[in-house]
Amino acid sequence: QLQLVESGGGLVQPGGSLRLSCATSGFTFNYNAIGWFRQAPGKEREEVSCIRADGRRIHYSDSVKGRFTISRDNVENTAYLQMNSLKPEDTAVYYCALRLIRYCSVSAAEFQHWGQGTQVTVSS
Repeated sequence: QLQLVESGGGLVQPGGSLRLSCATSGFTFNYNAIGWFRQAPGKEREEVSCIRADGRRIHYSDSVKGRFTISRDNVENTAYLQMNSLKPEDTAVYYCALRLIRYCSVSAAEFQHWGQGTQVTVSS
């Protein structure tokens, strides 16, 4: 059974850091692109970052570039999102998503499977 399970969210002060994990199973991890998306209350789901199947091509949204780092471990079948210098506007539910081809996309509609999400709250 295909699964994506996020963890690592929580409450952090502005300027702090969190590391999100996306543990996966049920498919060939190193054949597929993985994306991180987020959705704040009252807003549409937006792309945060994406990493190609082989890890050699990465995309970041302008809002997180220079602060967030995406990575993947193709042995442990896990993807990560290291978030530094967090801001209150980063508050959202964060989702990891699987695209059933090796290349990235910025569109949520092109990802076929999703985790349940993990809440990130940045507040003093």
